[in-house]
Amino acid sequence: MRALVARLPGIVAAFWWGSLSTIGFLVVPLLFKHLATPAIAGGMAARLFTAQTWVSIACALLLLMVSRSARAPETADRVRAALPFILAGLLFALLAEFGVAPRIVARDNLPLWHAVGSGMYLLQWVSAAVVLWRMQGPALR
Repeated sequence: MRALVARLPGIVAAFWWGSLSTIGFLVVPLLFKHLATPAIAGGMAARLFTAQTWVSIACALLLLMVSRSARAPETADRVRAALPFILAGLLFALLAEFGVAPRIVARDNLPLWHAVGSGMYLLQWVSAAVVLWRMQGPALR
């Protein structure tokens, strides 16, 4: 069990960063390239970004739970060192989903809100990358 707790943050961080990378930099651009209209691609992209938000929430919560674990203190130290980036990634996901996405769907100043949403997605991706990086190294004290 201790080995699982010790490896879990790295697996979760890799899944979080990998899913953000796949959706944002591969799948969504392919949707806009291959689907019949931008409206169809945009609708599908919105569904994928919503699903990604829930993946981000789950990953962040798992990492937060591990940070409180007494079973693997070195692992908990690594997660605590990444805590600001875990919380930042979670915040960017929530703001994009519940603050920006409704404005994009309503087509309210679409260029502005699309740019804000893209920026938040990129910041979430960077946050998840830092979390992944910190999960791979020795515990930071």
